[in-house]
Amino acid sequence: MARLRRVANLEPMNPFETVRKHSNIRTLPALLAIAILFAGNASAGCPLSVPAYSQDTILVQKQTTSKKHRIKLYSATEENVLFFSVRGTEKKEYQLFLFDVAGNLIRQANIKNKQTTVIDNIEKGNYLFEVFSDDERLENGQVIIR
Repeated sequence: MARLRRVANLEPMNPFETVRKHSNIRTLPALLAIAILFAGNASAGCPLSVPAYSQDTILVQKQTTSKKHRIKLYSATEENVLFFSVRGTEKKEYQLFLFDVAGNLIRQANIKNKQTTVIDNIEKGNYLFEVFSDDERLENGQVIIR
């Protein structure tokens, strides 16, 4: 009975916002992400009828391997650019490598702790990224630009 009371006192969760436990990056729930990916494809047999966006969409999926460093790879909603920033150990240098799906290096960015750099003029497509410091991979993932 006490368990039922505890559950009843919980605040309802917002279904449109999920926050990772060890990150400041907010991610979309799976259904909303699928709706964005299929936006405007109702005529192509997609049962979802979501209005299409005129701007390009940038999705970032990350896999963190180090919790000592706060690595952010994010986009601005009004601009078609990626921002790369790191907060970690003082005087460390970090490298971002952006590859196409064939494995070709598209961009490379080098920054120091507490710096941010802008990566722009990236064509639409699927990309893989890796973040290194001192030859240790700290994070990797996928960037989708549509």
